[in-house]
Amino acid sequence: MGRAELSNDIRRFILSSVPSVPYLEAILLLRADPETGWDVPRLAARLYVGERQAAEVLSALAAAGIARGDEQAETVLFHYEPATDELRERLDAVAQAYSANLVGVTDLIHSRTHKRAQQFADAFRLRKDSGKKD
Repeated sequence: MGRAELSNDIRRFILSSVPSVPYLEAILLLRADPETGWDVPRLAARLYVGERQAAEVLSALAAAGIARGDEQAETVLFHYEPATDELRERLDAVAQAYSANLVGVTDLIHSRTHKRAQQFADAFRLRKDSGKKD
């Protein structure tokens, strides 16, 4: 059985709004249990990333209107709370696409990050080459 094709709408959303696989996996974790609060150490352990990256992901989710951070004593707990119904529906569709075609979704995310890295490398090479004297 072949993998489910990603709709153009889902592809556009992933390419424009999902910067990394840990970011998407964090969305899916928070979405799976909206009542559970996630702090940096817990997310880092669950995603197998460093606490710095986990903090960046949670901050980005809050800035994107996907999660809400609530201060609790000495920490901040993040809960899944999309800012709009449209965003919630889009994230539901992305979650469904991910479960149906994990490889296709992760390849799409990686192609985006690879493309950015290649653009950076190309720009660096152009600047280096333009400084040469013949």
